[in-house]
Parts: sequence; structure tokens; C-alpha cells
Amino acid sequence: MGVHRVAIVTGGTRGLGRAISERLVSEGVAVAAAFHRDHESAAAWRDSLGSEVEVSLHSGDLGEVEVCQRLVSEVLERYGRVDYLINNAGSMVEHKLIDIDPEAWESGLRRNLSSAFYLAQSAIPAMTAQRFGRIVNVGSVSAAMGSQFQVDYASAKAGMVGLSRSLARAVARKGVTVNCVLPGGFETSILEAMTLTDRSLIEQSVPVGRFGRPTELAHVVASLLHDQAGYVTGSVIVVDGGMSMGT
Repeated sequence: MGVHRVAIVTGGTRGLGRAISERLVSEGVAVAAAFHRDHESAAAWRDSLGSEVEVSLHSGDLGEVEVCQRLVSEVLERYGRVDYLINNAGSMVEHKLIDIDPEAWESGLRRNLSSAFYLAQSAIPAMTAQRFGRIVNVGSVSAAMGSQFQVDYASAKAGMVGLSRSLARAVARKGVTVNCVLPGGFETSILEAMTLTDRSLIEQSVPVGRFGRPTELAHVVASLLHDQAGYVTGSVIVVDGGMSMGT
């Protein structure tokens, strides 16, 4: 890696975020892992990594602007820099279209889209000042395919594509890249939130014949963070075992 790098990984203590955090830790990156509620599980995960690694925990609801801004400030105060921002945090609750009330709609946008914007807006000045930064926004294949039971979630994740490309254009000549990955079905707890979608049918529709492993997404994210990935920006990379190709 050369220079000692510092990463913010939101939703960084469980699921895909945990896999990303662990991949970065294995490469010597200092990780600031943000989480929402489960302090006990987050602390247990941190302890499992051992004392020799540099990992800090940061809690809060990233659906709130002030929490996003505070997270970046905490990381800059602790580490003095931020090199990588992985916007992975989000929440998904399946609803029938008619049951999505205004509160659910607004909450979905805040947690799955607005948080990524406010975190990027807060982190980019430090990145541009050092003439280096990598932002990876984690969307969803539902952004490309749509989902009848995830209308609010899919809409927010589709917004991540436009956000990523717009940010990429804004900072392209300042040493900062911005890319978006669209995961398909992965073996994480988010599958438990699929209370209306038939998970077995989804898995059967994947050309490679299985759901993804979190480490496989972490590998793609890590490749976009590499020092030699400076010519990759504004890209949208689908990581779904071919599911979005259709049947």
C-alpha cells in the first residue's frame, strides 16, 4: 500500500461490510467501522481481530446528517486522514407497494442514499487536500432490475448510481475516484429481510447457481481502492453471479 491508509466502512461490523473491513485490515489498513445499534456484537467482532490491528468502532444512525458529519470528524481527529470511504450501510424492509407510507419512503432514502452523499461531502475535502481518495458506494442489483417488494430500497440504490457518477465527475482531477458496486444475493443477514420474495427462486435464477460469499464482494471493493486503480472512476460494477443478465 505504501502510505498507511485509513478507511471508513459503514455497516462495517456485519455482513458485507464486515467482510470488507476484514479484507482491509488484512492489508494493513486502519479501519473505522461504523454501525448503528448492536454495540455488543460490534465490540465482540472488534475483540476477535486482536489488539495488533488498528480498528475503531463508531456508532450512530447514518440516516441523520449530523451523525454522518460527526463520523468523518471523529476519524480525522483520530487518524489525521481518510483515504477510503466505503458507503455500505443501509436497511431493507420488504413492503407491498400499497403499504409503503411516507415515513417508510423517506427513511429508506435517508439511510440508503442520503447518508452516502453526506459522508462523501464530509470526506472529500480531506481527500482532495491530500490529492488521494477512493470512494466506493455499495448499491444493489435491484437498482438495475427493480423489485416489486423493495420499491423504496431499489429506488434509493438506483440513486447511488447517479450519485457515484456525479461525484466522480466533481473530483476526477483532484486525485479522488468514485465507483459503485451492485451486489446481487449474498449470504448475509439481509436475506432474512426478504419476507415477501421467494429466496429459493432468486438463488435458482443465478447463473453460477448460488448466492455470493461476502469475501467475493470484498475482493472487488479492495481492487477499486488500490493505489493503481486511479484510472477507474464513475464505473458501475455488478457483482451478482450473472443474475441481472436474466434467464
